[in-house]
Amino acid sequence: MKHQTKAQVLRVYVGEQDQFHGGPLYAAIVTKLKEIGIAGVTVIHGMEGYGAHKQLHTTRFENLFQGLPILIEAVDVPDRISIAVAALDEMIVEGLVTIQDVYAIRYVKDPKA
Repeated sequence: MKHQTKAQVLRVYVGEQDQFHGGPLYAAIVTKLKEIGIAGVTVIHGMEGYGAHKQLHTTRFENLFQGLPILIEAVDVPDRISIAVAALDEMIVEGLVTIQDVYAIRYVKDPKA
């Protein structure tokens, strides 16, 4: 069965070295998004990138193999994404958050889902 709806994609860009209460920030964000009830979340570990400070982080050079980029991507309805953004305000010290309107098509095996 196919469900179609207007949704939003929330993208959170942080570094793998970023911390929240002594643990990885990206893991804390995933936990918080799950608590909020966000429909789906994926964490993508980047191989290379730079941010606001223009410092290159890459796997190509052994001495730079720290602070690689992490992208957390979440999809849900706009109301729930707004709640997530408010929670992120309390967690992120440095990073970037983007929100994009999308049209989501969700395929489910069980029509009762």
